[in-house]
Amino acid sequence: MRNESFKILSPCGILGYGFPDASFENGLAENPDAIIVDAGSTDAGPHKLGANVAIVSRRAYKKDLSRLIKAGRERKIPVIVGSAGGSGAKAHVDWTLSILEEIAAENAYRNVKTAVIWADIPKETVAAQLEAGKIEGLSRTVPPLTKERLAETTGVVAQMGHEPIAAALENGAEIIICGRAYDPAPFAAAAIRAGFDPALAYHMGKILECGALCCDPGTAKDCMIGEIKADCFEVRAPNPLLRCTKTSVAAHTFYEKSHPYLLPGPGKLLDLERCTFEEAGDGVVRVSGSRIRPALPYRVKLEGARKTAYRTFVIAGVRDPLLIEKIEDVESLVSESIRAQYADLDPADYRINFYNYGKNAVMGNLETVQAASHELGVLFEVVARTQEIASTVCASVRSTFLHYGFPGRKSTAGNLAFPFAPSDVEFGAVYEFSVYHLMETDDPLRLFPIEYRIMGGAV
Repeated sequence: MRNESFKILSPCGILGYGFPDASFENGLAENPDAIIVDAGSTDAGPHKLGANVAIVSRRAYKKDLSRLIKAGRERKIPVIVGSAGGSGAKAHVDWTLSILEEIAAENAYRNVKTAVIWADIPKETVAAQLEAGKIEGLSRTVPPLTKERLAETTGVVAQMGHEPIAAALENGAEIIICGRAYDPAPFAAAAIRAGFDPALAYHMGKILECGALCCDPGTAKDCMIGEIKADCFEVRAPNPLLRCTKTSVAAHTFYEKSHPYLLPGPGKLLDLERCTFEEAGDGVVRVSGSRIRPALPYRVKLEGARKTAYRTFVIAGVRDPLLIEKIEDVESLVSESIRAQYADLDPADYRINFYNYGKNAVMGNLETVQAASHELGVLFEVVARTQEIASTVCASVRSTFLHYGFPGRKSTAGNLAFPFAPSDVEFGAVYEFSVYHLMETDDPLRLFPIEYRIMGGAV
């Protein structure tokens, strides 16, 4: 028999962002049925996935995860982590599991059933689906997938829906570590498994996955409570300084969507056209009218990145009004000088870019505000075929720019002020999304194998 409601505590927008102790304790005082957190995002681009590194630091991640595990163990409620480690590939999940084992050892946790849901998709599987015409593009900025681009990809993950997470809950998992997951899916899985409407469950997940970002004021570094009922769900912030309003929650419903009220996900389409948002008092917003319909064939989003180049960059300041007036011209002349200096290099082997902060660096040619600046922050980078070429060319750009004799220059002491020494920063490998596509599947569980472990070892 289904309970009248099901409560989920979302501690923050991304695991490792942090959250106030008082808010978390207030949320726990409401006796949630599950603690669920999203740990991933592609907002920062493809580097984290391609380089197999985490979005946040190990210290921050462990601090947050320790608090969640402790609360879950004390209250005997499940803890679910979506898109572990940031990108949800095997390296990120393994990193999370190593932290989890540290937490278990330090707190003497024993006999805790843990589910690990892998989201890595073998390239052979992707290649076969590509050959069968069952993969389609998703972004106009990512070229069509080819066997060559797939071979250059470091690894491929797929966004899981709620199905494998619900299956792990059904099998008694107390902690669930998910590979790459559709952001609302971990929240939806718990509510759907508890017997509630999938449309309301996914819509509530859409709100909760960003923590308190739907509040006024909004922040991803604070907690949210979501409570789903038979015909609606309610959201509220356990921090009394943050309040949900119907405008703030409705606005967040539009967050990261390509359509005003349609939100596609793995095997489904969430239709929010008839949603209503009602302020139910004391910072509580009640949402109803969410609908969902199957999207056939069932498709999952694939993500993969490939290494394309290496980067070295320099940050400098410019205070000379004569140089500021001619900055683009000087940068163009510096680039020409470098091309002449390295005529032995293939021009396709490197690229020089300038960003003049204080003069259209953010918007570029789209900038509508024309304002004179008395100083500029100049960032220039060289992106090249190898790190050696990137660093060599960047050093020459820096020295040429520093002493470039533009017409009218009064001081020969130097054009640039450097905040750091050494001034040149070797960034390392540069990645691009090589896989950002939809793939058909006839089984949403088969792609995401579940492995059960006993955290800390059996008693």
